[in-house]
Amino acid sequence: MGRCPKCQAWGSLTEQAAPVTPARKVAAGAPSTPARPIAEVALDTARARPSGVDELDRVLGGGLVPGAVVLLAGEPGVGKSTLLLEVAAKAAVARTVLYVTGEESAGQVRLRAERTGALHDRLYLAAESDLSAILGHVDQLRPELLIVDSVQTMTSPEVDGTPGGVTQTRAVTVALTALAKERGLPVLLVGHVTKDGTIAGPRVLEHLVDVVLAFEGDKHSTLRMVRGVKNRFGPADEVGCFELRDEGIVGLPDPSGLFLARFGATQASVVPGTAVTVVMDGRRPLLAEVQALVASSHMPTPRRAVSGLDSSRVAMLLAILERRGGIRLQDSEVYTATVGGMKVTEPAADLALAMAVASAKNDVALPPDLIVLGELGLAGEVRRVSGLRRRLAEAARLGFTHALIPPDSDAGTPGMRITEVADVTQVLTRITR
Repeated sequence: MGRCPKCQAWGSLTEQAAPVTPARKVAAGAPSTPARPIAEVALDTARARPSGVDELDRVLGGGLVPGAVVLLAGEPGVGKSTLLLEVAAKAAVARTVLYVTGEESAGQVRLRAERTGALHDRLYLAAESDLSAILGHVDQLRPELLIVDSVQTMTSPEVDGTPGGVTQTRAVTVALTALAKERGLPVLLVGHVTKDGTIAGPRVLEHLVDVVLAFEGDKHSTLRMVRGVKNRFGPADEVGCFELRDEGIVGLPDPSGLFLARFGATQASVVPGTAVTVVMDGRRPLLAEVQALVASSHMPTPRRAVSGLDSSRVAMLLAILERRGGIRLQDSEVYTATVGGMKVTEPAADLALAMAVASAKNDVALPPDLIVLGELGLAGEVRRVSGLRRRLAEAARLGFTHALIPPDSDAGTPGMRITEVADVTQVLTRITR
């Protein structure tokens, strides 16, 4: 501008630089504890103590570490409160436990505890939703384990906001985390999830806690899985299996029987169209049975139905069988499914599904002691899969004696007869002959 808008004078404006605020320097303070060589740091405060529930300890990496904050999130009705009440009852045998509920009354929790056999003299119950009241209970009882159900129902009187909001949830989690670190008190928090399955609340909630566990389960099945999402004290890809019953929740050290319809069957009782494989759920190998049914059709476009499998991958495998294996499926309806409501998405089950479809088409049953592992390529070749030794060891432990695996796998297992197959044609010759 050449003219001042106030006095209307020309050429009277001058440029001036904005004042620069000098950066404030933080004064050095006295450290709370002196720095020591890392090899001299004591490990007594970082050793895990078993919770009494073996499957949960498997996911946690051995148990509960003093001062650890664990967030257990899952859909409504999946069994989060039942599992933590079982943990509280097991832990109360050796230490004092405080169970704080903000969603139910004390009488409702007592009824569930009677039904599941979780009553114990050292298990204390408090129906509170105020953070200051929870801190008062902790000061009074001095528990060695604190369970809060749930973090979204708790409120802090020092911040504004509605219960379950971003501000309140963050403030409550920060306060409980500081309490856990200060007193070496392990804290188990129940978390809600949104309709798309993510943990409700701010994303910083997962960064504040030490362990994040996802509690999963199908409403049509009694199987429940606790999956590690984040773990500062152990592997973050471990899985624990549970079964939800009327009398409570029970750990399943061998859940493979739920996914095998022909577990322990004989050759005479095995029907065509079934094959057994081993899938990896995190670090855990699980035996799974895939089934196929091929029926003739007079429709211009035969139906393809899929349950528990990836529909696009099933369509690709059917095309490989028809083009590379010479199996005519264009005039047949094909139904594929898994047993027990299991979800199988990894490529290691390709070969088993191809054998199940070919077995159903040719009406030839596979041997009951046969395990099938391998990924199929578009050229019909059988590719190697990861964790083959662990998969075969799990199959051998459950009584399988023969395995079809990809070539050059170098995965010999004691008590297991290994047959390497290079392409899908070699596999189909074993079914048709």
